[in-house]
Amino acid sequence: MADNVLNNENCFKEAVCIDAQRVYDSCSDKDCIEDLKVYFTSCDQEKVNNTSNVRIKDVSVLSTYVNLEPIPFNRGFYSVDMTFYFKVSLEILSSPTSCPEIVHGVSVFNKKVILYGSEGSVKVFTSSETCEEMNIAGNKSSPKAVVQVAKPIALSAELIEGRKNCGCECLCMIPECICNCIGGNVEHEKCGKSVYVTIGLFIIVQIVRNTQMLIPAYDFCIPDKECVTSSNNPCEVFKQIDFPVNEFFPQGIENKCTENKT
Repeated sequence: MADNVLNNENCFKEAVCIDAQRVYDSCSDKDCIEDLKVYFTSCDQEKVNNTSNVRIKDVSVLSTYVNLEPIPFNRGFYSVDMTFYFKVSLEILSSPTSCPEIVHGVSVFNKKVILYGSEGSVKVFTSSETCEEMNIAGNKSSPKAVVQVAKPIALSAELIEGRKNCGCECLCMIPECICNCIGGNVEHEKCGKSVYVTIGLFIIVQIVRNTQMLIPAYDFCIPDKECVTSSNNPCEVFKQIDFPVNEFFPQGIENKCTENKT
Protein backbone atom coordinates (compact mmCIF):
# COMPACT_ATOMS: atom_id res chain seq x y z
CA MET A 1 0.00 0.00 0.00
CA ALA A 2 2.84 2.40 0.81
CA ASP A 3 4.39 2.01 -2.66
CA ASN A 4 1.09 2.84 -4.35
CA VAL A 5 0.72 5.96 -2.24
CA LEU A 6 4.24 7.19 -2.92
CA ASN A 7 3.88 6.67 -6.67
CA ASN A 8 0.82 8.91 -6.77
CA GLU A 9 2.02 12.52 -6.68
CA ASN A 10 -1.49 13.80 -5.93
CA CYS A 11 -1.63 11.90 -2.61
CA PHE A 12 0.47 14.46 -0.71
CA LYS A 13 -1.79 16.11 1.86
CA GLU A 14 0.22 18.07 4.42
CA ALA A 15 3.51 18.50 6.21
CA VAL A 16 3.36 17.13 9.76
CA CYS A 17 5.71 17.44 12.71
CA ILE A 18 6.72 14.18 14.43
CA ASP A 19 8.85 13.35 17.45
CA ALA A 20 11.30 10.65 16.38
CA GLN A 21 14.67 9.14 17.19
CA ARG A 22 17.19 10.81 14.89
CA VAL A 23 20.58 9.19 14.36
CA TYR A 24 23.22 11.88 14.93
CA ASP A 25 26.28 9.69 14.46
CA SER A 26 27.04 6.03 13.84
CA CYS A 27 29.86 3.65 13.04
CA SER A 28 30.32 0.01 12.13
CA ASP A 29 33.16 -2.26 13.12
CA LYS A 30 34.54 -5.69 12.35
CA ASP A 31 36.57 -7.14 15.21
CA CYS A 32 38.61 -10.33 15.31
CA ILE A 33 38.83 -10.89 19.06
CA GLU A 34 41.78 -13.09 19.98
CA ASP A 35 42.81 -14.69 23.31
CA LEU A 36 39.38 -14.24 24.86
CA LYS A 37 39.26 -16.27 28.08
CA VAL A 38 36.28 -18.56 28.70
CA TYR A 39 34.94 -18.85 32.27
CA PHE A 40 33.17 -22.03 33.37
CA THR A 41 31.17 -23.27 36.33
CA SER A 42 33.11 -25.41 38.81
CA CYS A 43 31.61 -28.58 37.31
CA ASP A 44 32.54 -27.72 33.72
CA GLN A 45 35.95 -26.38 34.79
CA GLU A 46 36.75 -29.79 36.24
CA LYS A 47 35.82 -31.37 32.91
CA VAL A 48 38.10 -28.91 31.10
CA ASN A 49 40.97 -29.77 33.47
CA ASN A 50 40.62 -33.44 32.50
CA THR A 51 40.31 -32.88 28.77
CA SER A 52 42.99 -33.39 26.15
CA ASN A 53 41.42 -31.52 23.26
CA VAL A 54 38.90 -28.72 22.81
CA ARG A 55 37.00 -27.42 19.77
CA ILE A 56 34.74 -24.39 19.53
CA LYS A 57 31.19 -25.16 18.38
CA ASP A 58 29.15 -21.99 18.70
CA VAL A 59 29.13 -18.45 20.11
CA SER A 60 26.11 -16.29 20.91
CA VAL A 61 25.62 -12.87 22.50
CA LEU A 62 23.92 -13.17 25.88
CA SER A 63 23.73 -9.43 26.52
CA THR A 64 25.54 -6.14 25.99
CA TYR A 65 25.93 -3.47 28.66
CA VAL A 66 26.15 0.02 27.15
CA ASN A 67 27.24 3.12 29.05
CA LEU A 68 27.17 6.62 27.56
CA GLU A 69 29.30 9.42 29.02
CA PRO A 70 29.98 12.97 27.72
CA ILE A 71 33.60 13.73 26.87
CA PRO A 72 34.99 16.66 28.90
CA PHE A 73 36.20 19.69 26.92
CA ASN A 74 34.77 18.27 23.71
CA ARG A 75 31.13 19.32 23.79
CA GLY A 76 28.66 17.25 21.87
CA PHE A 77 30.85 14.13 21.78
CA TYR A 78 30.21 11.05 23.86
CA SER A 79 32.12 7.95 24.85
CA VAL A 80 30.20 4.72 24.30
CA ASP A 81 31.54 1.96 26.55
CA MET A 82 30.29 -1.51 25.61
CA THR A 83 30.68 -4.77 27.50
CA PHE A 84 29.74 -7.85 25.49
CA TYR A 85 28.86 -11.10 27.23
CA PHE A 86 29.24 -14.20 25.05
CA LYS A 87 28.03 -17.73 25.65
CA VAL A 88 30.68 -20.06 24.25
CA SER A 89 29.85 -23.69 23.46
CA LEU A 90 32.84 -26.04 23.31
CA GLU A 91 33.33 -29.68 22.44
CA ILE A 92 35.85 -31.43 24.70
CA LEU A 93 37.52 -34.84 24.53
CA SER A 94 38.85 -36.50 27.68
CA SER A 95 40.78 -39.03 25.59
CA PRO A 96 41.19 -39.88 21.90
CA THR A 97 38.77 -42.80 22.27
CA SER A 98 36.11 -41.05 24.38
CA CYS A 99 32.91 -39.52 23.08
CA PRO A 100 32.89 -35.72 22.75
CA GLU A 101 31.04 -33.70 25.39
CA ILE A 102 29.59 -30.19 25.15
CA VAL A 103 30.36 -27.61 27.85
CA HIS A 104 29.30 -23.96 28.02
CA GLY A 105 31.19 -20.95 29.30
CA VAL A 106 31.10 -17.15 29.37
CA SER A 107 33.51 -14.69 27.79
CA VAL A 108 33.64 -10.92 28.28
CA PHE A 109 34.83 -8.31 25.79
CA ASN A 110 35.07 -4.53 26.32
CA LYS A 111 35.05 -1.93 23.58
CA LYS A 112 34.89 1.88 23.47
CA VAL A 113 34.02 4.25 20.63
CA ILE A 114 33.55 8.03 20.47
CA LEU A 115 30.60 9.49 18.54
CA TYR A 116 28.89 12.83 18.15
CA GLY A 117 25.53 13.18 19.90
CA SER A 118 24.92 16.96 19.77
CA GLU A 119 23.88 19.03 22.78
CA GLY A 120 20.67 19.66 24.63
CA SER A 121 19.92 21.04 28.07
CA VAL A 122 16.11 20.98 28.24
CA LYS A 123 14.15 18.82 30.68
CA VAL A 124 11.29 16.61 29.52
CA PHE A 125 8.03 16.10 31.45
CA THR A 126 5.12 13.98 30.26
CA SER A 127 1.41 13.96 31.06
CA SER A 128 1.41 10.20 31.78
CA GLU A 129 3.05 10.67 35.18
CA THR A 130 0.76 10.40 38.20
CA CYS A 131 1.14 12.50 41.33
CA GLU A 132 2.89 9.62 43.11
CA GLU A 133 5.24 9.06 40.15
CA MET A 134 5.94 12.73 39.61
CA ASN A 135 9.49 13.36 38.47
CA ILE A 136 10.51 16.59 40.23
CA ALA A 137 13.79 16.95 38.37
CA GLY A 138 12.44 15.90 34.99
CA ASN A 139 14.25 13.81 32.41
CA LYS A 140 17.20 15.56 30.81
CA SER A 141 17.16 15.58 27.03
CA SER A 142 20.18 13.32 26.61
CA PRO A 143 21.14 11.17 23.65
CA LYS A 144 20.94 7.38 23.75
CA ALA A 145 23.45 4.83 22.52
CA VAL A 146 22.14 1.90 20.46
CA VAL A 147 24.31 -1.13 19.69
CA GLN A 148 23.36 -3.71 17.05
CA VAL A 149 25.27 -7.00 17.15
CA ALA A 150 25.25 -9.71 14.49
CA LYS A 151 25.67 -13.34 15.52
CA PRO A 152 29.38 -13.82 16.30
CA ILE A 153 31.50 -16.19 14.26
CA ALA A 154 33.24 -18.97 16.20
CA LEU A 155 36.77 -19.14 14.77
CA SER A 156 39.05 -21.17 17.05
CA ALA A 157 39.76 -22.36 20.58
CA GLU A 158 43.00 -23.05 22.42
CA LEU A 159 43.56 -25.19 25.53
CA ILE A 160 46.56 -24.32 27.73
CA GLU A 161 47.84 -25.00 31.23
CA GLY A 162 47.07 -22.14 33.64
CA ARG A 163 46.61 -18.58 32.44
CA LYS A 164 47.85 -17.33 29.12
CA ASN A 165 48.17 -13.71 30.26
CA CYS A 166 49.57 -12.49 33.56
CA GLY A 167 47.58 -10.25 35.86
CA CYS A 168 44.42 -10.45 37.92
CA GLU A 169 41.24 -11.30 36.05
CA CYS A 170 38.27 -9.75 37.85
CA LEU A 171 35.21 -11.98 37.73
CA CYS A 172 33.01 -9.38 39.42
CA MET A 173 32.32 -7.98 35.93
CA ILE A 174 30.12 -10.98 35.16
CA PRO A 175 26.59 -10.37 36.56
CA GLU A 176 24.67 -13.16 38.22
CA CYS A 177 22.01 -13.19 35.50
CA ILE A 178 24.74 -13.90 32.93
CA CYS A 179 26.21 -16.71 35.03
CA ASN A 180 22.77 -18.27 35.36
CA CYS A 181 22.73 -18.77 31.58
CA ILE A 182 25.44 -21.42 31.94
CA GLY A 183 24.09 -23.02 35.11
CA GLY A 184 25.65 -21.05 37.98
CA ASN A 185 28.53 -18.87 39.13
CA VAL A 186 31.80 -19.10 37.25
CA GLU A 187 34.85 -20.74 38.79
CA HIS A 188 37.43 -18.38 40.29
CA GLU A 189 41.01 -18.52 39.13
CA LYS A 190 42.75 -21.76 40.15
CA CYS A 191 45.58 -23.91 38.93
CA GLY A 192 44.31 -25.88 35.98
CA LYS A 193 43.63 -25.60 32.30
CA SER A 194 42.21 -22.54 30.57
CA VAL A 195 40.43 -22.09 27.27
CA TYR A 196 40.99 -19.06 25.04
CA VAL A 197 38.87 -18.49 21.97
CA THR A 198 38.96 -16.32 18.86
CA ILE A 199 35.67 -14.72 17.81
CA GLY A 200 34.62 -12.66 14.81
CA LEU A 201 32.28 -9.80 15.74
CA PHE A 202 30.26 -7.36 13.61
CA ILE A 203 28.58 -4.37 15.30
CA ILE A 204 26.87 -1.08 14.48
CA VAL A 205 26.89 1.68 17.10
CA GLN A 206 24.54 4.66 16.91
CA ILE A 207 23.84 7.73 19.01
CA VAL A 208 20.20 8.77 18.72
CA ARG A 209 18.28 11.66 20.21
CA ASN A 210 14.59 12.51 20.32
CA THR A 211 13.96 15.42 18.00
CA GLN A 212 11.06 17.03 16.14
CA MET A 213 11.14 16.70 12.37
CA LEU A 214 8.88 17.97 9.60
CA ILE A 215 7.88 15.26 7.12
CA PRO A 216 5.38 15.01 4.25
CA ALA A 217 2.20 13.09 5.07
CA TYR A 218 0.42 11.15 2.34
CA ASP A 219 -2.34 9.33 4.19
CA PHE A 220 -3.08 7.25 7.26
CA CYS A 221 -1.64 3.74 7.34
CA ILE A 222 -4.87 1.86 6.78
CA PRO A 223 -4.36 -1.90 6.22
CA ASP A 224 -5.38 -2.96 2.72
CA LYS A 225 -5.83 -6.69 3.41
CA GLU A 226 -8.03 -8.74 5.67
CA CYS A 227 -6.75 -10.82 8.56
CA VAL A 228 -6.62 -14.51 7.75
CA THR A 229 -7.87 -16.77 10.51
CA SER A 230 -5.43 -19.57 11.22
CA SER A 231 -6.73 -23.11 10.96
CA ASN A 232 -6.61 -25.54 13.84
CA ASN A 233 -5.80 -28.31 11.41
CA PRO A 234 -1.98 -28.65 11.23
CA CYS A 235 -2.16 -30.24 7.78
CA GLU A 236 -4.05 -27.22 6.41
CA VAL A 237 -1.35 -24.94 7.80
CA PHE A 238 1.35 -27.15 6.29
CA LYS A 239 -0.29 -26.98 2.84
CA GLN A 240 0.16 -23.19 2.82
CA ILE A 241 3.93 -23.47 3.19
CA ASP A 242 5.87 -23.29 -0.09
CA PHE A 243 8.10 -26.18 -1.01
CA PRO A 244 11.69 -25.30 0.05
CA VAL A 245 13.35 -25.76 -3.34
CA ASN A 246 16.54 -23.92 -2.34
CA GLU A 247 17.10 -26.31 0.56
CA PHE A 248 17.28 -29.26 -1.82
CA PHE A 249 19.00 -27.47 -4.70
CA PRO A 250 21.48 -24.89 -3.29
CA GLN A 251 22.37 -22.22 -5.80
CA GLY A 252 25.83 -22.10 -7.34
CA ILE A 253 28.30 -19.26 -7.10
CA GLU A 254 27.27 -17.99 -10.56
CA ASN A 255 23.70 -17.32 -9.38
CA LYS A 256 25.00 -15.75 -6.17
CA CYS A 257 27.17 -13.32 -8.10
CA THR A 258 24.23 -12.44 -10.37
CA GLU A 259 22.06 -11.63 -7.35
CA ASN A 260 24.77 -9.40 -5.87
CA LYS A 261 25.03 -7.42 -9.12
CA THR A 262 21.28 -6.75 -9.18
